Amino acid sequence: MNSLDIGSKIKKLRQSKKLTLQAVAKEIGFSPALISQIENNNVSPPIATLSRIAKFFDVKIGYFFTEDEEECGFEIVHANQRKSVSKVFTPLGASTGYSYESLSYRKQNKKMEPFFLTVTDKANEETAYSHSGEKFLFVTKGAVELILDDKSIPLSEGDSIYFDSSIKHRLRPKNGKEVNLLTIITR
Repeated sequence: MNSLDIGSKIKKLRQSKKLTLQAVAKEIGFSPALISQIENNNVSPPIATLSRIAKFFDVKIGYFFTEDEEECGFEIVHANQRKSVSKVFTPLGASTGYSYESLSYRKQNKKMEPFFLTVTDKANEETAYSHSGEKFLFVTKGAVELILDDKSIPLSEGDSIYFDSSIKHRLRPKNGKEVNLLTIITR
């Protein structure tokens, strides 16, 4: 499994607009130090943060998951070719217990972003995320509790849910066991 170079893409966007770390951080709502860590690939932002960065730079979130290859009408990603977005951290720097693998990173100008999501017992923190677009979740292994605002929704293997991503949301594995999900995000 390979890693994506999300940080350099963010840095190129920032530099092309002649913006400082401080200016971007102020607009997005994080510290300049965190933006610098993201740009240097020391920290990978959670999807909600990446969505805010994409919105700020007026690009689709898929921009961060594409490679510079010739555009094609389809894309095949074999299991051993997935791109990991594994070092996911909150703005405060604590591990969130979420691990994403991009299931489509070559296809450009997509209307949706599919990921294989693993949620571990570390996801018991109270931080909820919201971002623009919509989200689809399908549980492929295990059981999870989805918190939408203050509503608790239990989901088991084979269950799915589609919701507006602007609703604050977070996942907690049931029984402390690892959970695997297919998640699709739109902007």
